[in-house]
Amino acid sequence: MPNSTDSASASAVPSPELYWFIPSGGDGQRLGQPTRPATFSYLSQVAQAADVLGFDGVLLPTGGTNEETLVVASALSSLTRHLRFLVALRPGLLSPVLAARLTASLDRISGGRVNLNIVSGSGNFDFEGLNLTQAERYELTAEWLGIFRALLRGEEITHHGPHFQLTNGRAPLPPLQQPYPPIYFGGSSQPALAVAGEHVDVYLSWGERPEQVAEKFEQVQAHAAQHGRTVRFGLRAHIIVRDTEDQAWAAADDLIAGISDEAIAQAHGAFLASGSEGQRRQSALNGGTRESLRVGPNLWAGVGLVRGGAGTALVGSAQNVAAALREYQRVGVDTFILSGYPHLEEAYRTAELLFPALGRPSPALTPHAGQRLGHTSTPTLDAAGNQAGTPQVERELVAGGRFRSI
Repeated sequence: MPNSTDSASASAVPSPELYWFIPSGGDGQRLGQPTRPATFSYLSQVAQAADVLGFDGVLLPTGGTNEETLVVASALSSLTRHLRFLVALRPGLLSPVLAARLTASLDRISGGRVNLNIVSGSGNFDFEGLNLTQAERYELTAEWLGIFRALLRGEEITHHGPHFQLTNGRAPLPPLQQPYPPIYFGGSSQPALAVAGEHVDVYLSWGERPEQVAEKFEQVQAHAAQHGRTVRFGLRAHIIVRDTEDQAWAAADDLIAGISDEAIAQAHGAFLASGSEGQRRQSALNGGTRESLRVGPNLWAGVGLVRGGAGTALVGSAQNVAAALREYQRVGVDTFILSGYPHLEEAYRTAELLFPALGRPSPALTPHAGQRLGHTSTPTLDAAGNQAGTPQVERELVAGGRFRSI
């Protein structure tokens, strides 16, 4: 538990940006046991919960069986008011001209609530239908981003490169955000770090130990300096926050309780064969076994036993998870992209427990002036027989049988 000195120093650390996650590939109580299809009704519930609870935005993932991000973001934008949409795009599957036009339209109709997460792939085979090596993927990504950014700045582009050919390419209508919506990007290989330094606004790392992510941040910032620019940093991780440490770690154990050792071994082999440096680093944290999954005071590698991509979770009481977030803030993280199973319930739990520990109010959980919250119509009585802590006007309403709360 953080001591008083820790708490005092934490008050000087600003609350970070907190994003949630849209489970557009399905959801459930346990890993490997999806019970909730990714219907639009359910995705809407998660998005609207994140919106009213006060999350800054949501990540919409790409790849596999996830619904297409631009379509989902467009639909959800009309159902939310403040939420930003971190839309994952794969540059090898969408031309930079069409991507720029779609992005500009979505940014305008959403009122400037679009962020972009550029996903180069994972290993040597992750661009569906495109037989590219890792080096070729990042070469394509850098070329794509150069064209994409120029188009959104309003430039007319003629370009003849190894992957794209354009003559007088344009995106006629501009985005609302200028010069373009913020661009996020992740990757742990050296080519990925170079692309991040040259082209992106926010570099994302999957959850690793703070000293590990700090090393990558330093390399990205060094690349950025070569181009006369700076980059912000974010962390993508899962979260299991509870009232106590014991409850949180029990929930972590339960999350993987239905996974067989055979499934873990099969997934571990596939992850190592992917050729992805980021995936290799995630798999190294768990070692393909459930025996040693606590890899930091409140960092747990259990999610990555069978889930590709972000494979770690911040686990613990609200105060200790908040302290863990501040450790990442000290090495440069200002945005956390979080998720938890199932995502609807865990959005509420995170807002109810973690937000107060970060000194962050939640609009949906803050009573209006003069409003009192209650769960029962049975008041608590003090020694004098009065409703303890209840204003006189409410005591009179209760006595008169006119006060009900459900």
